[in-house]
Amino acid sequence: MSANNVLVLKVGGALLQCEMGMERLMNTARQLLESGQQVILVHGGGYLVDEQLKVNGMDTVKLDGLRVTPAEQMPIIAGALAGTSNKLLQGAARKAGVRSVGMSLCDGNLVSAVIKDERLGMVGEVSPQDAALLHFAMSQGWLPIISSIAMSDEGELLNVNADQAASVLAKLVGAKLVLLSDVSGVLDGKGKLIESLDSQSISELVQQGVIEKGMKVKVEAALEVAQWLGRPVQVASWRDAQQLAALVRGEAIGTQIQP
Repeated sequence: MSANNVLVLKVGGALLQCEMGMERLMNTARQLLESGQQVILVHGGGYLVDEQLKVNGMDTVKLDGLRVTPAEQMPIIAGALAGTSNKLLQGAARKAGVRSVGMSLCDGNLVSAVIKDERLGMVGEVSPQDAALLHFAMSQGWLPIISSIAMSDEGELLNVNADQAASVLAKLVGAKLVLLSDVSGVLDGKGKLIESLDSQSISELVQQGVIEKGMKVKVEAALEVAQWLGRPVQVASWRDAQQLAALVRGEAIGTQIQP
């Protein structure tokens, strides 16, 4: 299997609120798979997590764009991400005629995970470990749909930022990485798409407050993978039918994060 023939697509939780978006994305995945491209889908599920926490009388707190995860919230977060969100995406895949396998970062020793920062609670920092499960799934023509719930060596469930999860899986299999959100890419202060960014320009835009919060986490994860793999990572939108069509044709889309 050529590592260059694997594409990791990461989608955010906002996609799960948009039936047309899920349908469009899965049709894109089907076209990619039919063309011989191997695809891994990694997802978040922030809105579902927020919804479930609210129902259970719990608050959502973010620190530097990352969700603070107290131990008592972890069962709810794991259920929303590894359960409901994962199965919604599998349902959309099935509807589009895509054979998928739902999994999480816990499965098959894909990654090793430790607590990232005590201030964040049960938030995991992951590193690549064993790609065997992914290679097997892809060899069957299946689409792995992976939630960002990981497990420590002590068996504790950990919540991992989905952009970082996708980045680590791209490193694990040497894949191309596309981070898809509900905006067309990284936007400048006037809302215009920035076509290309490197380490220096990212640093400047972060200092200016143009890139902040969740987008800062996304861009920094993308930069790390671009440098690791020595090729650009793309930040684009699942809402944009033209971008998805260009993705199927193998064209660059959105903002290119340069190594």
